[in-house]
Amino acid sequence: MKKQKSIILKMDEPLPISNPFDLLTEEIILAILDSLNDDAFAKKSFSLVCKSFYFIESRHRKTLRPLSTDLVLRTLKRYRFVSELDLSLCPRVDDAALTQIASSRSSLRSINLSRSRLFTHNGLSSLVANCAGLVEIDLSNRAELTDTAAAAIAEAKNLERLSLARCKMITDMGIGCVAVGCKKLRFINLKWCLRVSDLGVGLIAMKCKQIRAMDLSYVPITEKCLPPILELEHLEDLVLEGCPGIDDAGLATLKHSSKSLKTLNMSNCQNVSHVGLSSLTYGAEYLQHLFLAYSLSVTSDLAKCLHNISGLQSIKLDGCSVTTSGMKAIGNWLASLKELGLSKCLGVTDECLSFLVQTHKELRKLDITCCRKITYASIDSITNSCTSLTSLRMESCSLVSKDAFVLIGQRCRFLEELDVTDNEIDNEGLKSISRCSKLLTLKLGICSNITDDGLTHVANGCSKLKELDLYRSSGITDEGITAIAHGCPALEMINIAYNDKITDTSLIFLSKCMLLKAIEIRGCHSVSSVGLSAIVMECRQLMVLDIKKCTNINDNGMIPVAQFSKNLKQINLSYCSVTDVGLLALASIKRLQCMTILHLSGLTPNGLAAALLACRGLTKVKLHTSFKPLLPQSLFEYMEARGCVLHWRDKAFQVEMDPKRWEIALWKKS
Repeated sequence: MKKQKSIILKMDEPLPISNPFDLLTEEIILAILDSLNDDAFAKKSFSLVCKSFYFIESRHRKTLRPLSTDLVLRTLKRYRFVSELDLSLCPRVDDAALTQIASSRSSLRSINLSRSRLFTHNGLSSLVANCAGLVEIDLSNRAELTDTAAAAIAEAKNLERLSLARCKMITDMGIGCVAVGCKKLRFINLKWCLRVSDLGVGLIAMKCKQIRAMDLSYVPITEKCLPPILELEHLEDLVLEGCPGIDDAGLATLKHSSKSLKTLNMSNCQNVSHVGLSSLTYGAEYLQHLFLAYSLSVTSDLAKCLHNISGLQSIKLDGCSVTTSGMKAIGNWLASLKELGLSKCLGVTDECLSFLVQTHKELRKLDITCCRKITYASIDSITNSCTSLTSLRMESCSLVSKDAFVLIGQRCRFLEELDVTDNEIDNEGLKSISRCSKLLTLKLGICSNITDDGLTHVANGCSKLKELDLYRSSGITDEGITAIAHGCPALEMINIAYNDKITDTSLIFLSKCMLLKAIEIRGCHSVSSVGLSAIVMECRQLMVLDIKKCTNINDNGMIPVAQFSKNLKQINLSYCSVTDVGLLALASIKRLQCMTILHLSGLTPNGLAAALLACRGLTKVKLHTSFKPLLPQSLFEYMEARGCVLHWRDKAFQVEMDPKRWEIALWKKS
């Protein structure tokens, strides 16, 4: 009887569940996946939880970016509901591959072929014929494509977005075919299409009435094609950058502008003055963004012609010559600017800048990079008037005193980006700036007055920091970097190049910042393979690694890089102590695309050849010219066919750069 009772009790107990995730409905699982859209690593982990998750994730994915041509068809078999295919990492896509893609993905809506080199018009014809729903095609950088390819594209009747940037062989005839066939076009990019003229551009404007955006940068056009463009009822974005054929005389013949235009880019248009600009913008009452970099002189006449555009929100005048009267006239505009670019503008003074910011108090972004005449007075006016700034770029404002930087932290608490590279900022300035708790990007390169104490303040106050640049800030040691590692766990990029007091200790503590995607430690001679190993073992999302001139990093550092940095895309090994063994180990990193390997004393021609052959995902490699005669021609041909470009550098061996000449090296990669 007792035995029977115990059996009954056991039957009343809940049945064991072999997989608790089976209790989740598909709707809940899809909602979880939706929240992971921007995190490829999280989605991969999700798919490995169980078979049902693996299956659901494959059905949920709509976009796909294969790492190599060999993986395209295999991944498409798993992800059967993909509608957007990005093949920009697949240089060897040919006609056969496009035909197979088209036959297996008739529901494809978007395809990016901007780095693929082997397909012809035949492959495009097959793609367009089988994928009737295509709305977007990117063929940028295919300089060999001709009008026959454009004619094939013209059969995509539902096409809305087309990029032909740098398709230098396509002429007006091909563009005419596109204009006649693709009447639903909303966006077209013809940048650097050097054989396209007014005729082709005019046909697009006359036939494709739904156009919203046109990029005609560096296309040899004149004002003759502008009337039909400006008549486009829905045109919002027009880019005319670097078009020397457009001048004042031609623009003066225009009868009206585009009333729907929101963004106009006239940068590098050397033959246009305020007279021509006035003709082009007259009546453009909805204009919000204007780009005039490296073109006009900022005079009172220029400011007057834009005075009545009340909706103007941003203007970029980078590299322009500026007058005081012109700046003051901008200060009197009806519009309330949200963004202003004055980078490298000659003539910007305290007087004119102070007047301008006192009237445009709603500024959110201000770029005064290399405005070398401004002083404390300008920063006082900026921070007093524009307290809602989210971005302030002021690199190389050499006359601004250290006291001015205290004002930034006191008055601009909403800053998310601050660039004070090559300035007199000190620890007191950093202490004040640490009050900006929303700060995401902080650039302190070549700031010789800051030390670990200042960085500690930043670490304590700016916990959301994602990007930190300390290039050649010689007062920084392991203590400061350790503080940053503890206080800024969300750090994604750090540059501590040419700081000779940095050792492995810094890297060991930085390894706790597991979201790190890019680290630059070039010229840190005290860093060794031990520190590098610590970083790569913990920071699995690392994509960019620059260890140039880290002479204590050798093959022992490359082995863990190869083992743990599976997402690495770019590496600079120049002047390191890496040999054939270490270089060959990197072949296991499938995502590796770019390598710079100059002056590796332990590298042999055979080792280099083996590494180049084994690293199948490479698209660009920088090598010393001394290796060129030592490698077989067949290797060069094979690498080119695989889509990899070899850049040869005849650069003499450098023991160390003169630290007083940092300006010639700032942010330049060898």
